[in-house]
Amino acid sequence: MNASRYGRKSIADKLFLSGELALLCLSSWLASSLYHSSYSPVSLDIQLVNIVIFAAAVMLCALSVGLYDHKLREGHKGIVKRVVITLLFSAILLELIIFQLFPAFRIGSLYLLWASLIAAVLISAFRAFCQYNDINRISRRRVLVLGAGERASIIERRMRRNVDRRDFEIVGYVRVEGDKSAAIQPQRQLTIDYSNDLFKFVMENKIDQLVIACDERRNMLPVEALFKCKTRGIDIIEILDFIENETGQIAVNLIYPSWIIHSNGLSSNPRFRTSLGYLLNVVLAVSLLLVTWPIMLITALLIYLEDGRKHSVSIFYRQIRVGIDGNPFYILKFRSMRPDAEKNGAQWASANDSRVTRVGQFIRKYRIDELPQLFNVLKGEMGFVGPRPERPEFVVQLAKDIPYYNNRHNVKPGLTGWAQLKYPYGSTAEDAQEKLKFDLYYIKHRSLMLDLVILIRTVEIVLFGRGR
Repeated sequence: MNASRYGRKSIADKLFLSGELALLCLSSWLASSLYHSSYSPVSLDIQLVNIVIFAAAVMLCALSVGLYDHKLREGHKGIVKRVVITLLFSAILLELIIFQLFPAFRIGSLYLLWASLIAAVLISAFRAFCQYNDINRISRRRVLVLGAGERASIIERRMRRNVDRRDFEIVGYVRVEGDKSAAIQPQRQLTIDYSNDLFKFVMENKIDQLVIACDERRNMLPVEALFKCKTRGIDIIEILDFIENETGQIAVNLIYPSWIIHSNGLSSNPRFRTSLGYLLNVVLAVSLLLVTWPIMLITALLIYLEDGRKHSVSIFYRQIRVGIDGNPFYILKFRSMRPDAEKNGAQWASANDSRVTRVGQFIRKYRIDELPQLFNVLKGEMGFVGPRPERPEFVVQLAKDIPYYNNRHNVKPGLTGWAQLKYPYGSTAEDAQEKLKFDLYYIKHRSLMLDLVILIRTVEIVLFGRGR
């Protein structure tokens, strides 16, 4: 990832996170003071430990419901709703897990109730204040795009919403000789002599970042001006890296061979063949099975009562999918469609597919139909995190139509993934291409920390019934 980008934006992010952490600590301290005024006091050490545990639990749950997603498109009511859900989850986490494991730190449910109520008010008000006053403006970069053709227009299409541009402001686009005509509006194009006046313009307009997005690069770039900008601390970045940093995806339609060779990531380190090792995947799968077996049992019974008795079909559905290195395997799911769903051959599932049963609609929305895939994880065919495995019939066609599609098979497929967090339900080849951009980003940046973030954030997918 681009270090300079994160160095600049961290000012607003650190202020926001520090402010929220301080408010959570304050909520816990106030609740503890109210509690101790009526009940027996506890030592200062225990009080401090509770403050830390409460703040950590709330921030972890806030991450799981998407409150730290920079691209979250929610109004104030939606934010308040997520804050309330966060505090409810944190209370369950503390009462049922943390305080059960460490009973010495438990100081009462009334304390937790007071802390949650105070935090709900303070955090909601703080987030409304930050949103209203646009706190991100203190670290927002001024960006100049060198190019106003086909490649540059992707920035306009991809990042047209305010939430997409929370970290930067496009000052304008500079047309370079050789640029193709595109959808950049004339008022967004700057009429400057980029060969001679680029450095002067950058200095006078306090540009922080130059994005190289011209269609024709050979002998067209003002190398001397770019060198002077670089020596003055101006960040110069390729459009591929700019889109990757800002959207969390790799624009496959812009990739060229030299970028693959020189780009960081995308290595084939065998230790990192899958970022969560098999042993850890097995531990997670067994743990989840122990928690979810009642849900699975009820689901199996409902599927049998709805369709199993009439049609004598299995409650499970086995289907061939493409795994790591292109090797096929049978994926296991709860059956969510009618028995004759594919009487006309393989076809994409759509958002409101008429083939889906009543029980199927519910279990697909909340991803309960995916739970039997825990057995695929135990067999080593899948991991918890990775690109979702696709059917061979679709892979053959997608590999022909979409560049670099087969690269998603370089890692083990997963129950959840980066694309599921970032992209809504998809049921077309175009959706597959969009998801591939996120899958390639994951493959390039995969790490244990990224996997843990994806696993935590998957709670949001299940809770709000979005993504697949």
